[in-house]
Amino acid sequence: MKYAYALLFTCGLLLFHLASYGQQTEKLVSGNFTHVPFEQFARQLEIQTNLRLYYDPATVDSLYVTLQASERPVREVLAQALRNTALRFVIDDENRAFVYRGNADPTLPDYFLRQATAAELAARAEEPAATPAPGKTRSLAGAASKVHEVGPPGKPGARATLAGYVRELKNGEPVIGAAVYVESPNVGASTNQFGYFSLTLPPGRYELKVRGVGIKSTRRQVLLRSSGKLDIDVEEDIVPLKEVIVEAEKDKNVSSTQMGLERLDIKTMRQVPTAFGETDILRVVLTLPGVKSVGEGSTGLNVRGGATDQNLILFNDATLYNPSHLFGFFSAFNPDILQSVELYKSAIPAKYGGRLSSVLDISTREGNKKKFSGAGGIGPLTSRLTLEGPIVKDKSAFIVSGRASYSDWLLRQLPNRSFQQSSASFYDVTAHLSHQLSEKDALYATGYLSRDRFRLASDTTYQYLNQSASLKWRHHFTNQLSGVLTGTFSHYDYDISSTQNAVNASRLQYSIDQSGLRADFSYFPNGKHTVEFGASALHYNIAPGSLTPVGEESLVKANVLAREQAVESAAYVSDRIELSPRLSLSLGLRYSLFHALGPREVYQYAAGEPRTEANIIDTLRYAPGKVLATYHGPEYRASARYSLTDNSSVKASYNRTRQYIHQLSNTASVSPADIWKLSDAQVKPQVGDQFSLGYYRNFKANTIETSVEAYYKDTRDFVDYKGGATLLLNRHIETDIINAEGKAYGVELFVKKLTGKLNGWISYTYSRSLVRANGGTGSSELINGGRYYASNFDKPHDVTLASNYRFNRRFSASLNFNYSTGRPITLPLAKYNVGNSTRVFYSDRNAYRVPDYYRVDLAFNIEGSHKAKKLAHSSWTVGVYNLTGRRNPYSVYFKSENGQIKGYQLSIFGQPIPTVTYNFKF
Repeated sequence: MKYAYALLFTCGLLLFHLASYGQQTEKLVSGNFTHVPFEQFARQLEIQTNLRLYYDPATVDSLYVTLQASERPVREVLAQALRNTALRFVIDDENRAFVYRGNADPTLPDYFLRQATAAELAARAEEPAATPAPGKTRSLAGAASKVHEVGPPGKPGARATLAGYVRELKNGEPVIGAAVYVESPNVGASTNQFGYFSLTLPPGRYELKVRGVGIKSTRRQVLLRSSGKLDIDVEEDIVPLKEVIVEAEKDKNVSSTQMGLERLDIKTMRQVPTAFGETDILRVVLTLPGVKSVGEGSTGLNVRGGATDQNLILFNDATLYNPSHLFGFFSAFNPDILQSVELYKSAIPAKYGGRLSSVLDISTREGNKKKFSGAGGIGPLTSRLTLEGPIVKDKSAFIVSGRASYSDWLLRQLPNRSFQQSSASFYDVTAHLSHQLSEKDALYATGYLSRDRFRLASDTTYQYLNQSASLKWRHHFTNQLSGVLTGTFSHYDYDISSTQNAVNASRLQYSIDQSGLRADFSYFPNGKHTVEFGASALHYNIAPGSLTPVGEESLVKANVLAREQAVESAAYVSDRIELSPRLSLSLGLRYSLFHALGPREVYQYAAGEPRTEANIIDTLRYAPGKVLATYHGPEYRASARYSLTDNSSVKASYNRTRQYIHQLSNTASVSPADIWKLSDAQVKPQVGDQFSLGYYRNFKANTIETSVEAYYKDTRDFVDYKGGATLLLNRHIETDIINAEGKAYGVELFVKKLTGKLNGWISYTYSRSLVRANGGTGSSELINGGRYYASNFDKPHDVTLASNYRFNRRFSASLNFNYSTGRPITLPLAKYNVGNSTRVFYSDRNAYRVPDYYRVDLAFNIEGSHKAKKLAHSSWTVGVYNLTGRRNPYSVYFKSENGQIKGYQLSIFGQPIPTVTYNFKF
């Protein structure tokens, strides 16, 4: 019996000790609360204690707390807060408090955390995430209702940074441009190209919401104690297959300070009919306001009155110099590997530079980190295949994509015998690797190769090659500071050879190499500031051209031009500032520096005389690496947004840009034989200033977006040419180049309908693009008497409709319509005799226009069944390009026949082009 008493006595001491220990370690509450909303009061309790507080927001939305507490137990403080209300609370053994109405059962309240009962919540909070069974997708309902604690308990009142990644659940791909936000306080951010976001908030309890293109909207219950990370998995949304969405966030066009930004995803691009049935991102970009081309079959972009060389085209941050295949009928990008496309027409971010008109930033997918999969398609001219899968599951992945053409069979169907003997082919290969080194570090590598080869109605063979590579290292120093170090390489060359006549057999070659290194940093000091800064350097190495004989019998004399080299570097900083809920600013400064390098020979011309070979007075020779010319200057970036209402705003922006490389072309569109020329002692860099003003308004819960943007752009030292200029193999190219100034202005109207069975966008653009020679010292350098004249891509009126109607989940129809003013041309007006020879008298340059352009395209998209378990998911696209068969003029040319000058019109597609494409995915 004495042992029993001793045991009871010991247990009593132990219980007393445990009770005393619990009282000693119980967290106490201090604070002065005056008419504080209950949700804010609850956050403070959770911050100061280890208590988890669960309640239905609807029951406390009108409850305000007024009390003073100094080192008081949490039970007393909570009881005082709920005094004189119908609410009660219980605290369980695991320090979870449940607030409920007095007539409810506190053990199973059915409204805690909006979606779960208290018992369910308690179980979910402690259970580890279940691993999905093979072949099944894990539901995210538990993750949405579970309270995620982020960071260890911090100091009361200190701000904390919540950061993480948004990824797709099935394949681990980052979600780009998704909106991650809390509504109270109103703080949000967009995920970057890696799916990363960062929010700075006061510690407390929040409901974090996530929205984006093609994903199911989701939320997370977050208890933010201090700075920490929270990665979010999201599911693909099937319903948005009915939608055409250009912007990721539903109200971003109104709330963002960014102007002139158009964002496209691959689902949108696949709904736009194109020639030969294959998804073509450049054709889709041409349906956007302010973006034009000189004619059919051209992928050269003219953005807001700019030349084709004034667009910076980036493929995973590597520059691409020729973005087209097969005479411009296909873009150089396989659609199956693409993630997103962003086009900046104005308010260009400070991290971009080197071009005046626009930046087209193209990103690939990272590859499926969960399982092996593939996709492809078979069309009338091309086939493609993409394979992807994990290397180390959930850590690293690969994606490889290839595409090839077999167009010779189509040429053999043409009635012209010479074309039947022609050939044309191309291929491209893209590979991307991604690897998560650690929680803070990741590596990304991309390689791209494309080659074109064709011969049309002659013995001349054209070949051109694109190569690019990029290597990125991403590192997170803290949740607020991250950086990306990127190395890039780009190469482009062409080879034109003629070998049929052994005496004249020759080869013309050109190449450009560009290597670069850049460091970009993002800093999020708080919810009202987003600071970006960095630096970059580019090295150019150009072989301007070489003509060499082919074979021993060739009498062609070799002509090889000296190489051109230069270094372009820049540093930048920008800050997005929220001055108030209605007013936001984005300010940036980029400073660029350009050095033209030897070895080079620089010709000196007589002062005050036209630059001609006859006026060369000296030749300066520069050793390798010697600087022969230096240019530098600031590039300003500024934009502002003022919200008039919750769904309307006014924006204004200004940016200055500098361009140190110029494209020299004998044609109005992009040609394989175009060459690039670096600025040097004689050729100055181009400088452009653009001013923009816009009004933005959303209707029907942000499902209809409208905008009106007006712009004015001024360009100095624009490159133009003298009449009869020789651009190939010209050792004195500066004698045929004229310094010119340009101006462009216009208004863009844009309406987008984002949801419903009928959706799409329609735009109208009025724009002018004018040029004037300003640097001439003689009559040969004056064009049109020194007056402004229309540039080659001046097309004042443009109307574009891109629409989609979905009959059901498997069948949809897409319709495109485009009308634009005909482009300018120079016409022969008369002929006359001088010295027994006939001469032609031409009009002023670009004084006339070809006939107006319009085209209608129609396509039907047929999806396979949506069964989850299938060997492969497939779809068919059946369409007609140029439905009305209109013979839109690409160019007008003239020939002298029997003493008469006759005009002819060249049309690329003069009849309807039917297409059938089979797509599959497994």
